[in-house]
Amino acid sequence: MSTPILLPRMGASMTHAVFIEWLVPDGSAVTEGDELYIVGTDKVDQTVEATATGTLRTEAQPDQEFAIGEQLGEIV
Repeated sequence: MSTPILLPRMGASMTHAVFIEWLVPDGSAVTEGDELYIVGTDKVDQTVEATATGTLRTEAQPDQEFAIGEQLGEIV
């Protein structure tokens, strides 16, 4: 079973964010709580943690803009 990596809401007025970079290479093993990626909002850049344990499969590329809830990758 896979767990989608979705862009979380990080503020009440946030509607989208820019994906900055993956902190873990595609295909790497990750553990719940590991720092996975950085996104930028109009106020701050923020690191987001894994919500599951497994193997990272990346989809998002640097400088892409995503809406809240859009899929950035998955953990399988």
